Amino acid sequence: MKELKVLGIVTFFTLLMYYLVEPYAHHAMHAKFDAQGNEIHIESQGFVYDGTTEAQASAVAVSDLKYKLSTEEDAKIKASLEKKLAVAQDIEAKKATFWKEVASIAELKGDAKSGETAFASCTGCHNGLGMNMGGVIPPDLDHAGAIYDSNYLIALLKDPAMASNVDHKYEDTMAHPMGSIKGTMSHQQIADVVAYMKAEKATEPTAKQAFVEACARCHAMRYDKLTQLGDAPKTKENIKTGHDIEAMKYAQKVAEEQATLATYMGKLPPDLSMIIRARSEHFMETFIEDPQTQLPGTSMPRVGLNQEGYDKVHEYLMDIGDPSKPARDMAAPWVLGFLFIFTILAFLWKKHQWRDLH
Repeated sequence: MKELKVLGIVTFFTLLMYYLVEPYAHHAMHAKFDAQGNEIHIESQGFVYDGTTEAQASAVAVSDLKYKLSTEEDAKIKASLEKKLAVAQDIEAKKATFWKEVASIAELKGDAKSGETAFASCTGCHNGLGMNMGGVIPPDLDHAGAIYDSNYLIALLKDPAMASNVDHKYEDTMAHPMGSIKGTMSHQQIADVVAYMKAEKATEPTAKQAFVEACARCHAMRYDKLTQLGDAPKTKENIKTGHDIEAMKYAQKVAEEQATLATYMGKLPPDLSMIIRARSEHFMETFIEDPQTQLPGTSMPRVGLNQEGYDKVHEYLMDIGDPSKPARDMAAPWVLGFLFIFTILAFLWKKHQWRDLH
């Protein structure tokens, strides 16, 4: 029985470490606090976009500035904090007004047929030609109605910088690469275009298609040979020179695109081949929902995926970053079953061998 007790103790502490200690340590390492030292809990909003994360972030920013202002004694610093507080309160009000207007547009009944005409103007940029416009390649919208949230699409057509929650990058949100459409559509026209996308651009994409449309214009996947310009071409090696000329030309184009993107974003967005192993499920959800919640001030825009769109992107990240997981999941019950049976057999064998000594 001594062996079984030892096994039980080892099993208990192993499970304790796995289910309690390790998650707690991970949480403690990545905890966020406000100026007063209170922990900020970042919760998923279920991929529904209504300005909640902006309101929470603005409230924290205003609260932090008020706290600092109340504890500061230096007159010059207080004057600076008062100006920052006024700006923060102005931003808070603007964001609240913006999302209130988005909600009012969402209540309108859109006409898909009328929206088709207005949507035609979108294809001038969103055409799949891979042309960089203003620092980044406009994404395809072939499955926009399936992978993006309706409120986000409304917000995007109303003010792209505000919708993407990267307005902090621009003194005037018209400077956003897509800012030229701001104010060009009435509320009803916006509702019509979104209705069209939800009706005609809503076929279910593959996991890779969802990732390409939502993420690949910025993030490469080297383990799938996917670049910001699409799939790397498969070319034959040039026998005479010993080099693949076409591959070299393509690599140069990719390097030029990455340089332009790095200038626009401030740095080159990371390759995501292994991100699924590097980050927790909670981080992935909340970061993709709104990058500002996990990394305030980042230049990464909100993507606007709905739950189905996120699931597709997550599936692709799993396929590339951890392709053996399905096989492991299938093998796990068999391995555990073998270890359980082997433990019983080993105990019985030991008991049999030592039966004359006890």
